[in-house]
Amino acid sequence: MNSINTMNTTRICSVLLVVSAITFTSCKVASPQSSSAIQVKTLRCESLVNPRGIDEREPRLSWILESVQRGQRQTASQILVASSRERLQRNEGDLWDSGRRDSSASIQVSYAGKPLTSRQLCFWKVRVWDKDGKASAWSEPANFSVGLLAPSDWQARWIGRDETSTNTNESRRLSARMLRREFIAAKPVSRATVYFSGLGLSELYINGDKIGDQVLSPGLTEYSNRIHFLTFDVTAQIRRGQNAIGAWLGNGRYYAPRANSPAPTLNYGFPKLLSQLEINYTDGSREVIVSDESWKLTTEGPIIANNEYDGEEYDARREMPGWNRIGFKDADWQSAKAVSAPVGALRAEMIEPIRVTETLKPIKLTEPSPGVFVYDFGQNFVGWCRLAVRGPAGTTVKLRFAETLNTNGTLYTANLRDAKVTDLYTLSGNGEEIYEPRFTYHGFRYAEITGFPGRPTKDSLIGKVVHDDVASGGSFESSNALINRLHENVRWGTRGNYRSLSTDCPQRDERQGWLGDRSAFARGETYQFDIAALYSKWVQDFEDSQKPNGSMSDVCPPYWPIYSDNVTWPASTIIIPGALLDQYADTRLIARHYPSMVKWIEYMGGFITNGIIEKDSYGDWCVPPESPELIHSKDPARKTNPAILATSYFTHCLNLLSRYATLLDKPDDAKRFASWATQMKTALNEKFYNREKGYYDNGTQTACVLPLAFDLVPDGERPRVFNQLVHKIEGESRGHLGTGLIGGQWLNRVLTAGGRPDLVYRFATNTAYPSWGYMVENGATTVWELWNGNTADPAMNSGNHVMLVGDLSLWLYEDLAGIKADPAQPGFKHILMKPNLVGDLKWAKATHESPYGRIASHWRRVGNTLDWQITVPPNTTATIWLPAANAESVRESGKPATAAEGVKFLRMESGRAVYQVQPGSYRLLSRPE
Repeated sequence: MNSINTMNTTRICSVLLVVSAITFTSCKVASPQSSSAIQVKTLRCESLVNPRGIDEREPRLSWILESVQRGQRQTASQILVASSRERLQRNEGDLWDSGRRDSSASIQVSYAGKPLTSRQLCFWKVRVWDKDGKASAWSEPANFSVGLLAPSDWQARWIGRDETSTNTNESRRLSARMLRREFIAAKPVSRATVYFSGLGLSELYINGDKIGDQVLSPGLTEYSNRIHFLTFDVTAQIRRGQNAIGAWLGNGRYYAPRANSPAPTLNYGFPKLLSQLEINYTDGSREVIVSDESWKLTTEGPIIANNEYDGEEYDARREMPGWNRIGFKDADWQSAKAVSAPVGALRAEMIEPIRVTETLKPIKLTEPSPGVFVYDFGQNFVGWCRLAVRGPAGTTVKLRFAETLNTNGTLYTANLRDAKVTDLYTLSGNGEEIYEPRFTYHGFRYAEITGFPGRPTKDSLIGKVVHDDVASGGSFESSNALINRLHENVRWGTRGNYRSLSTDCPQRDERQGWLGDRSAFARGETYQFDIAALYSKWVQDFEDSQKPNGSMSDVCPPYWPIYSDNVTWPASTIIIPGALLDQYADTRLIARHYPSMVKWIEYMGGFITNGIIEKDSYGDWCVPPESPELIHSKDPARKTNPAILATSYFTHCLNLLSRYATLLDKPDDAKRFASWATQMKTALNEKFYNREKGYYDNGTQTACVLPLAFDLVPDGERPRVFNQLVHKIEGESRGHLGTGLIGGQWLNRVLTAGGRPDLVYRFATNTAYPSWGYMVENGATTVWELWNGNTADPAMNSGNHVMLVGDLSLWLYEDLAGIKADPAQPGFKHILMKPNLVGDLKWAKATHESPYGRIASHWRRVGNTLDWQITVPPNTTATIWLPAANAESVRESGKPATAAEGVKFLRMESGRAVYQVQPGSYRLLSRPE
């Protein structure tokens, strides 16, 4: 099932469903084993469902509670972890029986049982006690297994074929390796597990069956520090008697896609394989089949070239039927060689894999010139095409990809720079042939076919959507069709750039993990996708990419090793963990990454002079330029002083570190970083704040936004700085956006906090340049890299970037729909719900799949009445701000809100009635002033 497009309808039983009319429906909960009104659902280990081969020795366990009763919460829990299903069924927690734990904690609960060992199987379940002290039924069982924890557990050797490289030209042509070995399983098998890593990319087969449904695997890492291995239970694939194991090895980023170019990528070596198949027999004996010199290898298979920038070349005449099955004649294959092991440590891959998640059919097929056929899939997406073709042997079909078309209907490829983005398929001539690439991917809306034998049809080419298969994090919809389209554009662009990390773009010769693009956007991503595990992994990439002196690369992993020592891009190493803390209550990530954060901040402190740091490489990247053909503005009035950018961000990072130090019980650090931040705030204002004019330096929008966002403005001066920002927007920008990447990541929240959400709504509904709506009006189905991406120099006008989204998606969920985590009780243990009714918007609704369950908000204007329906999941509370003339007029499900179950009136505040709300579903009616 596609976890992106299919919501988990069992996440919360009190589900808010709103279609055209506003109604509530609730799941019917039956609990015959218990009198408790709570059910325990959605068990996860390290944010994953039933993960295999983890290497956490104290994995964190989480679950979600469901109930139709208001006010339900967990007062205690009991966790059982057993070494077998049978023991768990008998309620024997031989690995861990927590006993009754008087605690409301239902997320991030650390395993505290017997020490876990390599290969350990763990089966677990949970029951809880509700608000009345009644025990729930046991949850359905979940499981996880432990991988190989110690280097000594590995008996396998790295094998492959290291060559004397004469191939350093730009094409970086290298065929895929194929490896195989046969073995005998002499006795009945009770359990078989394979641990393997194939660099750069790999597919593993046993007896002809591909193991797992992952693609472009394993995930990208800084290979000098970390290598991912995967674990699979392959008991069902092992037969008694003769067996065969085989593997494809592709290049990925290990064998770099570029060498001697203006932007060379780090090269780590030639593809290589590590495989360890452990077979346990029913008689208690054990056998291990490892990668070694007994394996056979060929480079003469059908994948004659593969490159993530340029595509894949496949010659079906070179196919070797049965190569991964028993009995294949491999006498012409060479013996595999033992090769040098990668430098990085072997660690378990603990993220959702990349998968094919969706299939797209073309909406249009044209022939702009004879023999040139162009498919329009109606959506810019990331993945590849499935080709179906018949024809003579030796016929070569060429597939090329692009995001847009020239005016004559042919592919526009100027913005792809030197990426060839071409797949070549040479036919075998054996009837209908089906081809999908293995070791490349493309970002495109349009695909071109040439060389096709005959005339292709729409069915000849089907699009395959490919990305990290992260679960949906929520949904958003409103009465404004343009805003809905923007939300979908952001969603498509965001997931298309999930490549075991967050890349900047998926189509040209770049595709790098630029840190600055995600500083604040990462928080917004959590509302659309569950990125808890994915971003924990990426934060580890940050640390793995750090130099011993503390310097941090602008790109992580550093395939482009850009250690420019600017502030704003590497600041993500401190800002993003804070977002994961707030959204997922991930304190362990803070603790583990804290030394790296401190090392970076202290290293960068060496560049500070008199409280000011001027280290900035990129400015407010991609401010709307004054001329449509420009990439970057040349107008000094549009440029923000680099020292303001760097000093503001650095001060913000210091304040975040002070918060983290307090969380980790490091009071001396907390005091030191807070004091340091205060000194820099003072220096910033002394040097750049003009009290006569009421703004910083030359008064750009971003020079106003950052001090406002980071609370750096002098006491009493905030209204003046805010007024300057509004003046610039309404005057200079004529109600349009005037910031680049940096200012845009904080702009919408600053405006809303200052009482001008109407300006944000105007941004979101503008269709004239520069705006997101301008992109939509010009055919965009994702978000462009440039505000003027249809007119600027093609060297940098990707059609699928998210950096200019800024905090728009965050604003849609938190400020428009009104769903926000309380940093004082992170992970949505306490929810802040404060929707903003703006412009001509008639209604807005959103859901968020929080760690505690589904949160929902749907407000609608009905005449002079506001109809607001919310869902607060069990084991949480919420503070809600309801626009209302007074508290007495507010009704909840037909009753005065002050008398409603689960609702407690707190105060009136700026035209809103503020309430404390217990878990449950509510319908609130009010008459705003």
